Amino acid sequence: MSLILTLYWAFFQVGLFAFGGGLAALPLIRDQVVETYHWLDMATFTDLVTIAEMTPGPIALNAATFVGTRVAGLPGSIVATIGCITPSLIIVLILARVYSAWKDKAAFQGVLGGLRPAAVALIASAGVSIAVLALFGEGERIAPDSVDWVALSCFAIALLVLRKWKLGPITVMLATGVVGTAIKLILEAV
Repeated sequence: MSLILTLYWAFFQVGLFAFGGGLAALPLIRDQVVETYHWLDMATFTDLVTIAEMTPGPIALNAATFVGTRVAGLPGSIVATIGCITPSLIIVLILARVYSAWKDKAAFQGVLGGLRPAAVALIASAGVSIAVLALFGEGERIAPDSVDWVALSCFAIALLVLRKWKLGPITVMLATGVVGTAIKLILEAV
């Protein structure tokens, strides 16, 4: 299969199975681009998530565009993005008809209720993977002596600021990026 078709198929699968929004798609994207096709390593994937989160638009589409560009240039970017949105387009058209016909049925409401916990589990899985990479590094063992204390401090402060003062996530991400970089540079200079 050509690289362009492989990109389309990889992101078609992401678009097809990414119930629950962009964050729920992260484990699927990671599986395709890191585990299955090895287009990115885990550290680059984490950078991808950061960039996709900060840029406007859905995370899955931003990720598809980034990976497509990295793997096959502009054509790859276009094909990966189209692959990601094709299932949604088809599914939404079908569901619009189904929903209008079945919206009052208990069984239909049960299906929707069953999908919610699965979406939460996918988001939690992605969050744990990224947290472990950020706090312990790639391939590092999870132990108190291998913790990146600067990253842990930035995480704790960012969480506190987000929860207590409700600052915007972009502001908090930029601030923690600047503070984390400054601390790392100071520690390297010492």
